[in-house]
Amino acid sequence: MKRILTYGTYDLLHYGHIRLLKRAKALGDYLIVALSTDEFNEIKGKKAYHSYEERKEMLEAIRYVDLVIPEDNWEQKISDVEKYHADVVVMGSDWAGSDKFDYLSDYCEVLYLDRTEGVSTTKIKEDLRLNEPNKDEKILPEPQN
Repeated sequence: MKRILTYGTYDLLHYGHIRLLKRAKALGDYLIVALSTDEFNEIKGKKAYHSYEERKEMLEAIRYVDLVIPEDNWEQKISDVEKYHADVVVMGSDWAGSDKFDYLSDYCEVLYLDRTEGVSTTKIKEDLRLNEPNKDEKILPEPQN
């Protein structure tokens, strides 16, 4: 059995996430997602809209995902690879060349998959902010017929 491991926050789940998970699963037989906890996101300076438990439940509902485990810190990756017998760690191409994952090639194969063009959680959050009404504008109720 070939085991694939990936990491992420998976907040505001979107089709880019789904495509990454689908392509990761296609590389093997069993897909493990290490999901960043709320506490770890805080250390990374990130704030997720959904709680860890909500994000975990959403990921567990995706047919490509076999197991969701907590990601509590940067240092756990080697022990994750060993504990879960991961053959491949898969990440989005934005992580290629970073010191966060390349060192894992001493323990397993490391692959970077191209991101889905035009979509990211950051872009969704920015787009939503742009569509917020101006706080100084008074929003009038819809006219009633």
